[in-house]
Amino acid sequence: MTFIAKPKIRHPSLPKNGLGFTRRDYEGALSTLCAGCGHDSITASIVEAAWELSLEPQNLVKLSGIGCSSKTTAYFVSGGHGFNSVHGRMPSIAMGANAANRNLKYIGVSGDGDTLSIGLGQFCHAIRRNLNMLYIIENNGVYGLTKGQFSASADVGTKAKKGETNFQPPIDPVLLAMTLGASFVARSFSGDKEQLVPLIEAGLNHNGFALIDVLSPCVTFNDHEGSTKSYAYTREHYEPAVHADFVPLEREITASYGPGEALPVVMHDGSRIVLRKCEDGYDPTNRSAAQVYIQDRMKEGEYLTGLLFVEPSQNEFHTLNNTPDAALNSIPYEKLSPGSAGLEKIMTRYR
Repeated sequence: MTFIAKPKIRHPSLPKNGLGFTRRDYEGALSTLCAGCGHDSITASIVEAAWELSLEPQNLVKLSGIGCSSKTTAYFVSGGHGFNSVHGRMPSIAMGANAANRNLKYIGVSGDGDTLSIGLGQFCHAIRRNLNMLYIIENNGVYGLTKGQFSASADVGTKAKKGETNFQPPIDPVLLAMTLGASFVARSFSGDKEQLVPLIEAGLNHNGFALIDVLSPCVTFNDHEGSTKSYAYTREHYEPAVHADFVPLEREITASYGPGEALPVVMHDGSRIVLRKCEDGYDPTNRSAAQVYIQDRMKEGEYLTGLLFVEPSQNEFHTLNNTPDAALNSIPYEKLSPGSAGLEKIMTRYR
């Protein structure tokens, strides 16, 4: 698995917690999940909770199994300890680590497939043994990593993206945990940060096994009409035990306007921007003129759109490196291999 590091830039005025850390200090790698995935919202809530609690990163252990959800641990508290286990076996790893060092904080992040199918037995025994950890289920009702098959949490009657209907009864992790005697059980929605953050904080401070089942819609395979775990369905059927604001679903903003025209656009948050499309006579090859024009439009509160600058005479990779016209995989091995004498000549350049 490849992780992309975030820039290390820190604004000097960012608020700090009791340890002197900013929220950025509790972030991890850049997410590779689908844009709009509810799992990323959960990550943001974990970051917020860890920052507010002033957790020492080196005292936090992050554990996961397999699936989209299990990638989450790479995206928060990069300074913590991490272990990505095999499918469904995260509770065993958590149990062993916890047995070895009880002084650390443990967060297990799993999915409904990872927890309620292959990992169901391990999940049950972690509850039964009251393992001191926070266990977060990112619940979307599908196997998102393997193209959207129903998981064990899919409700009867829910429809897959391709039209199939699920007729098997679901396993409810909240009801299961309560049946097994768990002393901390919660459920939230990935889009309700105001509710989720304090739940995570409470779970981290709970002495014993703490479960938070988070409904986290899959924007690629399970956010359509007919799914009971879509944004729309959750919005219509969301019933919090205590009053909390809800983050509503936002639709795509579209704009249609001609060359040289300006169009005011109202954003999701109510703010207003003005777009201006380049005129037909605009010259995108004149760097200095383009910069002046863009700055002039910005002074008028407008964002210039279209092809703003291009330099077709710029030498590209193959020209600069004098590579052959033929693709490298079509060149015979005999031409690619310099031989021992040729290799020795190349190596002398680095001595």
